[in-house]
Amino acid sequence: MTVSAIEVGDFLSQSKNELIVDVRAPIEFLKGHVPNAVNIPLFEDTERAEIGTLYKQQGKDTAVNRGLEIVSPKMTSFVDRVKKLSKNKKVFVYCFRGGMRSNSFAWLMNTSGLDACIMKGGYKAFRNHVLSDFEKERKIILLGGKTGSGKTDVLKKLNDLAVQIIDLEKIAHHKGSAFGGINEQKQNPQQVFEHEVFHQLSQLNPDAYAVLEDEAQSIGYNKLPHGLWKQMEKSTIIKMEIPFELRVQKLVEDYTTVDIESLKNCVIKISQQLGSLNTKLCLEYLDAHNLADVARLSLLYYDRAYEFSYKKKKQPIVYMNSNTIDAEVNALKVKQIIESLN
Repeated sequence: MTVSAIEVGDFLSQSKNELIVDVRAPIEFLKGHVPNAVNIPLFEDTERAEIGTLYKQQGKDTAVNRGLEIVSPKMTSFVDRVKKLSKNKKVFVYCFRGGMRSNSFAWLMNTSGLDACIMKGGYKAFRNHVLSDFEKERKIILLGGKTGSGKTDVLKKLNDLAVQIIDLEKIAHHKGSAFGGINEQKQNPQQVFEHEVFHQLSQLNPDAYAVLEDEAQSIGYNKLPHGLWKQMEKSTIIKMEIPFELRVQKLVEDYTTVDIESLKNCVIKISQQLGSLNTKLCLEYLDAHNLADVARLSLLYYDRAYEFSYKKKKQPIVYMNSNTIDAEVNALKVKQIIESLN
């Protein structure tokens, strides 16, 4: 029974809402995988290492025979699990290069009455496809504004207003500053982050603008893909101008339930930028639960850094003045600007 192998683009489009199975070892899957794929490894990490050693020391035949010994007892469980997960007997399979692992797994599924195909070139081809896709020209608008402007809330409201958005900070599980990791889950490996950005971009209408937050190239430990970052450097920025005290109010609202010790640790991270006196004052204010004055001192640092970065920008900037931090009001203003750009 011949296993059907399809190109990456066709694999991704045809597998929407279908079961995608990554048969690589768990350690490979954790590093990076196709979005929404399920890991059903032919070999566990130790088994994969054993087979690799046999291949190097005793040759292909010995390694293949050992692989068959390991896989044979698992075959029934593989079929049972896929049948439980598959909605309509369709299953899309890949391994690292589209070789023996995915072919063997797909053959087993087809033999068991399922309809399986594999990704030609496997995960390696998928990675090349993703990186190439980031080089595409896109209609991007960046949403800018100093710390405390409520950019994330405005993005959410834009989404409610049927404006296309990509929330990069949500994908990264990080808000982008020294305080950005608070109340966030652990950040994903770089390739997982890139693949989710790719996946969300692929869902958009390429003929309409997509709004992204004006980010630094790094969001916590995750780094924006080079191709996308180069386009962002050329994209028009809508810069929200929100009064200082309103931004202080916004930060107090955002961090009022955060553990004080966590906030202290973040202040210490930027102590060199704040200076010894301001750092000491911030820590004292935190002990007194005076978040407003912590926000004021922190904003003095962040505002300077923000304005310095803007002096180096070369793309068009549209300024949007607002005397409110009401996200819905500001989202409507941003939408009007986007419509005028159209």
